[in-house]
Amino acid sequence: MTMSSRSHFFTNDGLNLHYLEWGSGKVPVVMLHGLRGFAQTWQDLVDAMGDGFTFFALDQRGRGDSDWGPTKDYNADTYIQDLAGFVDHLGLERFVLIGHSLGGQNAAEFARLYPERVMAMVIEDIGPGSSKQGEGAERIRREMRNTPLSFDSWQAAKEFWTHSRPNLTEQALQARLTYSFREVDGKVTWKHDQQGIAEARLTIEPMDLWPAFRAISCPTLLIKGGDSDFLPSQTVAEIVASNAFVQAIQIDHASHYVHDDQPEKFNEAVVRFMQTVLTD
Repeated sequence: MTMSSRSHFFTNDGLNLHYLEWGSGKVPVVMLHGLRGFAQTWQDLVDAMGDGFTFFALDQRGRGDSDWGPTKDYNADTYIQDLAGFVDHLGLERFVLIGHSLGGQNAAEFARLYPERVMAMVIEDIGPGSSKQGEGAERIRREMRNTPLSFDSWQAAKEFWTHSRPNLTEQALQARLTYSFREVDGKVTWKHDQQGIAEARLTIEPMDLWPAFRAISCPTLLIKGGDSDFLPSQTVAEIVASNAFVQAIQIDHASHYVHDDQPEKFNEAVVRFMQTVLTD
């Protein structure tokens, strides 16, 4: 059954930031999308987790229906200030954090700064070094340099995503078409600040995530895509060896975008993890 979402805004750092809310359960879950993602990307996981939770998915600044910010503020410190403002706005003292890629970075660093507030964490396909070196980091830099700012038709926009993300399920592809784009003056343009995000990603030094991963002090599930070019198996092994709070799972036939490529397996892994966390 598809849970229906409620749409809200709050103001932080002078920006109107948008978020979705689902459910009314006892356990709050805060969800953070990736570099060019959107809050609705978590709908499948929300449906799979179901009752017992209240879910809050943030459109991080410059994405979805949130305001765009200055390019210089598309950085980890500012995202984490937005996240702190978000959970304070919601009045959440302790909650579960779930993040994909950029969202996983922001979740891990928030947990380092505010360990008492995070009861459990799910980090999807990012680790120390992911954003700095390797095939995945270079692929994303290449995409940032080469992504068009607009398309002449919806078909062209669709072809962009099917070429860029060949493993996407049909449902994930449709979500990207619906929530990544808008039509303006006959052109299909990005809803997110593609130019600003690209410039920031190419010019701002990514943060070192080792301090955040070593500091994790709550049950944490690290999910790696079996075909991911972004999170090497060696890095996963080093994380697990360095911190007993982190357990890892690999989901085969999934790229960096695990929840889009293998939603059922991804959702099963998260549901199983949350059951163990909440019954311990």
